[in-house]
Amino acid sequence: MTKFFFKISILSLMVFASCTKDETNENPIVIDATQKDPLTIDQITAKIDESFAAQNSFNWKEASNHMLWSAIYQGQKIATIGFGNSENDFDRSKSSNNANMQQELLDIILKYEGKELDKVLISSDEYLNLVDVLIEKQETVIALRRSKFIRYIEPADYRYIESKGIVERSTSSSSSSGCGYESETLSTSDYTTITPNARMPWNFPLHNINAAWNVSTGSGVTIGVIDTGVSPNQSLLGTSFNNGLSSGRTVQKYGTYVDSIWPWSTTTDGPNDQCGHGTSMASVATAPRNNAGLPVGVAYNANLITYRAASNVVLEGYHEHNGVKNAFTALGNNASVKIISMSMGHIISVGKIEDGVRYAYGKGKLIFCAGGTSTSFTSFAGVIFPAWMAEAVAVTGVKEGTSNQKCDVCHNGSKIDFTVQMQRTSSGNTVPVTSYYNAQNDYVGGSSVATATTAGIAALVWSKNPTWTRAQVLTKMKQSATYYPTRDANYGHGNINAFLAVQ
Repeated sequence: MTKFFFKISILSLMVFASCTKDETNENPIVIDATQKDPLTIDQITAKIDESFAAQNSFNWKEASNHMLWSAIYQGQKIATIGFGNSENDFDRSKSSNNANMQQELLDIILKYEGKELDKVLISSDEYLNLVDVLIEKQETVIALRRSKFIRYIEPADYRYIESKGIVERSTSSSSSSGCGYESETLSTSDYTTITPNARMPWNFPLHNINAAWNVSTGSGVTIGVIDTGVSPNQSLLGTSFNNGLSSGRTVQKYGTYVDSIWPWSTTTDGPNDQCGHGTSMASVATAPRNNAGLPVGVAYNANLITYRAASNVVLEGYHEHNGVKNAFTALGNNASVKIISMSMGHIISVGKIEDGVRYAYGKGKLIFCAGGTSTSFTSFAGVIFPAWMAEAVAVTGVKEGTSNQKCDVCHNGSKIDFTVQMQRTSSGNTVPVTSYYNAQNDYVGGSSVATATTAGIAALVWSKNPTWTRAQVLTKMKQSATYYPTRDANYGHGNINAFLAVQ
């Protein structure tokens, strides 16, 4: 009897060992001869275009192993790996085995690449479950995609827009929401002079922002603006931030953008705006109610924290993605920040930016993102990334006197939550702002200015109700808007009435 039991035990152990071996050994990776060479940049971009034509979207998760590897290979061989026990396991502080998961994935890379760790690992994020690595072999991509710990693998430096041979970096902030240093003389019909000597943009009364100022001016609320930085030559967003009727508030400026072609470079180029766009957005949200004869911001007594996270409004390239991700995590970790405004984006989702947005959202931040401003290469797109995310409040611009006629260059769609009137019906002029240089004005438009305006209104509401949660502030804004309680299919809740929102 004892011998029989021993034989059965040995047999059971052999069967268990056999099953374990079968389960842990990967199936051999076999690559078809036709897919051993990477696709060209033109071929990859064509496949992305095919996806947009078929379903008006593209995500790297839907790409074949060959296409994904090709894009990594053509993008300096850099890949971003998001890992976790589930799709929502992105926060290192809430992921008890993140070190083990990361090591297991790095071991896979080392095995298939045949290299040492210092030749593979570029960076490991401090707050998020993600790493940036160098990958040369398609086998590595396939092996990684088989892991149960993979949330996503993406090319970290594949430049879709650049691949199309398009450089849409406007030198006129008055004609779009792109870059521009120049100023413009404002039409006297586009502003009203108010005490002490500030210019109130024409669209503020249309949203009852000036009436809301009788109740709230944003005091005690901090807005974080993620953009191209703030001009060192505009003192109203610097040393004269407390000017006129604006007082007792602070402005802080940071930089997370690294201006380098090398992925291992970590030195940022500082907080100063080298585009002009970020200066305009900071102005719209928080410019002081000044005595200098320049445009006032919506929340003229709110605090401001700015991040130079990118060089331009189209987020493309390794360092821009990192810069935006790092800005979101930094603002998420800043307890004083309640509102984040970002008037930049892309038509393709970026995993690490998505993680950054979700991280900040998890910290209770109210996040506003631009719904999109059309150019020749994005006119086919609906609401852009990251505005389409559930964690973001998407905003677009509409024409004067309407809530459902988008501006000439604005996007719309089912993901839009709010609209702002920012384009005049007769002249086509957009919104007056303080310019890049002292004592100068400019115009800025698109969904960019609509987003910064909405962030400012949120600050007015939160300042009036400092104990409220993000959800309560957002609900009050919805209740004040045009279409509440029934959303419009393409314009969400429509135009916000700031005065009603602060009641």
